[in-house]
Amino acid sequence: MAKVQQITLVSLAICLSTLLGFAAAANPEEKFIVEGRVYCDTCRVEFETKISQPIKGASVKLECRNITNEKIVSHSQDVVTDEAGGYKIEVKGDHEDQICEVSLVKSPRADCNEPTEVWRKARVVLTKADGVSGIYRFANNLGYMKKEALPECKKVLTEMGYFELQDEIGEEAEGHSTAP
Repeated sequence: MAKVQQITLVSLAICLSTLLGFAAAANPEEKFIVEGRVYCDTCRVEFETKISQPIKGASVKLECRNITNEKIVSHSQDVVTDEAGGYKIEVKGDHEDQICEVSLVKSPRADCNEPTEVWRKARVVLTKADGVSGIYRFANNLGYMKKEALPECKKVLTEMGYFELQDEIGEEAEGHSTAP
């Protein structure tokens, strides 16, 4: 009989701790801090290279949409990046049933203001119900492309293993032939 009571008590303790965990995850006073960076893609390749440049003064925003009907549930004010292209957005509440994304709003640079197709938005998970503890969430870096690629891009991309590069008129990059 004592063994049955012990099993019952242990089961009850597990159930209560699970319920308390769900209650903590649904805490509307909970907050998250989303961090990320905005860069200038100086080679127009839609990813960062060693010669990519941070963009100071770029604007980003965070929007959370309902997961089923995609209507915007919450959004941040536009946030401006610092000297290193970094930003921080404070978000209140748990957003377990929402899709939250940081997106580019505006670049202050006339020579680098075309959003990259791939990195114009970055999804972030803003709930503790996914097993991630802590309040900091890190978004993928977002990028704008420079109007024209820098001359040193060929060298940088070749160093990265892009040997079959072609210039804008379709000629192979110097020193790299695809002929057998």
